[in-house]
Amino acid sequence: MSEMDIDHEPSNGGTLTPVEAGQSEESRKRDELEHLFDLDDSEVIKAENPWMTRTAPVELFNAKNANVDDLAGDSPRQFMLFYRHFFPAKSYFRWLNYDNSMTPSKAFMNREFAFFLTNDSFMRFQSYKNLDDFKNELIRLCPTRIDLGAIYNIRPKDKNMVRAGALVAVAKEMVFDIDMTDYDEIRTCCSGGDVCVKCWEFMTVAMKVIDAALKEDFGFKHLLWVYSGRRGVHCWVGDERARVMNNEQRKSIISYLEVIKGGANQGKKVKLPNTLHPSLKRSYAILKKHFGNIVFSSQDILTTPKNWEKILAIIPDEAIKAQVRASWEEDPDSTPFQKWEQLQEITGQAAADAAAKKSSKKKPQTESKNKPQTEKPLIENIPRDIIFQFTYPRLDEKVSMDIKHLLKSPFCIHPKTGRVCIPIPIETCDKFDPSSSPTVPQLVRELNEYDEKHQAIEGRKLQDWQKTSLRRHVEVFTEFVDGILHDIAEKKRDEASKSLNF
Repeated sequence: MSEMDIDHEPSNGGTLTPVEAGQSEESRKRDELEHLFDLDDSEVIKAENPWMTRTAPVELFNAKNANVDDLAGDSPRQFMLFYRHFFPAKSYFRWLNYDNSMTPSKAFMNREFAFFLTNDSFMRFQSYKNLDDFKNELIRLCPTRIDLGAIYNIRPKDKNMVRAGALVAVAKEMVFDIDMTDYDEIRTCCSGGDVCVKCWEFMTVAMKVIDAALKEDFGFKHLLWVYSGRRGVHCWVGDERARVMNNEQRKSIISYLEVIKGGANQGKKVKLPNTLHPSLKRSYAILKKHFGNIVFSSQDILTTPKNWEKILAIIPDEAIKAQVRASWEEDPDSTPFQKWEQLQEITGQAAADAAAKKSSKKKPQTESKNKPQTEKPLIENIPRDIIFQFTYPRLDEKVSMDIKHLLKSPFCIHPKTGRVCIPIPIETCDKFDPSSSPTVPQLVRELNEYDEKHQAIEGRKLQDWQKTSLRRHVEVFTEFVDGILHDIAEKKRDEASKSLNF
């Protein structure tokens, strides 16, 4: 059993109850966990190294076993199978350890882990002394979700042993959370937790825009994009500069990236300068490539009056808005592309008329050249602002700004969909389909099929995840980790060289 003391408080009305380390006796912890999972230790941990050997009966992985089809939902068996056989423990540890050695560093030992369990309880401030300690706890608890928090100055599980305020967050990856529900006011194909390939294009655009900004404007190199398992994406920035930023620095990055502002009842949510900053120009080029497919095709924004009012709400000039509406109502059967051309023609003509009217007026001689002028939005920028409002990323700023904020870990299983939270290579994000993310039953079948075909083949033994479709996703993750560790090794060599030269 773990050295941690864990108190499982019963959930009240289905709400998640925080449970912290150091709150109960070992015997109580054992009794409650055994009651929760109806398992004893011999069933949970059968091997000295359960991650490199098969720890369950062969029958459990028989593809013809009907029970495999029942591994959906919050079944503890589903999560146990995943953590024992498919969780990429070594690469995961190397990432959070931030060291080329497999010896645990403070980055790993002082990291906060948080677990959601099958009884709706929620454990925060968990920490582990090494990889084996962490692996065994995963198998024992079978959490339905793992969240990662900050790296602290001391072990989070010891927080109740020190004075209040002594636990201080010192590092964490810069993270971004983009959720499809934030697009519900503009997407028409789905809503809530539902997603499809049509609305997933919003996520594709978001990944491209944010990835380019973080790399080209801030110089970050190591970005991991991860499918959340249901309706969104997360980004983990692993560069050392990003990990050690304080909350103010994180907030400044969010402020730099943020464009969409305002509640659901606000028509226009973008306030852009007439001349775009180079970063926004780059983003605009990306947005324009996707706007046509999103608005004209997949979301049918310009096919019905109810939907096209969302476009008209962004136009600040009431006269122009009325003119565009009248044009569309006059020919409601025109294609979405034709309606968009009509909007561009009307705003273009209005802009030309405004420019001509302005040039015909002479400025008063008494006007001060140095008097600050409030920049008014140009009429010709109306189409541009519509494109930004309908396609620019919508960020959950709270997740990014607070170093202590928890975020779902890569390689979890989403309890609602049963899908693994897999990395998404930015180079091929256009091709990603959320329904392609593997499930545990799928991985079990793939494992069986592989073993049946390769029983007589001798050679290097593969880990179970290497025998399944999860392999290519783990390789993407491992490449991300290798890049970070390569930079860490180079920095150490440079520091050693400078020390010798001195």
